[in-house]
Amino acid sequence: MDGTVRAYIKPGTRVSIVLKKDQGTGLLTEGVVKDILTNSSRHPHGIKVRLEGGAVGRVKQIL
Repeated sequence: MDGTVRAYIKPGTRVSIVLKKDQGTGLLTEGVVKDILTNSSRHPHGIKVRLEGGAVGRVKQIL
């Protein structure tokens, strides 16, 4: 599913995100959403979330 639509992402959802430091390489980090940080309903680069481990990044895939 698409990570650019906020309605598809809820706390507890398993996702792949790209961290700010990994945007150049596109390296993905998997985890479970703790908080949704983007307020708008859509974002072209992905909804920004905080994972349960504390990592913050933009959702590229919903798993």
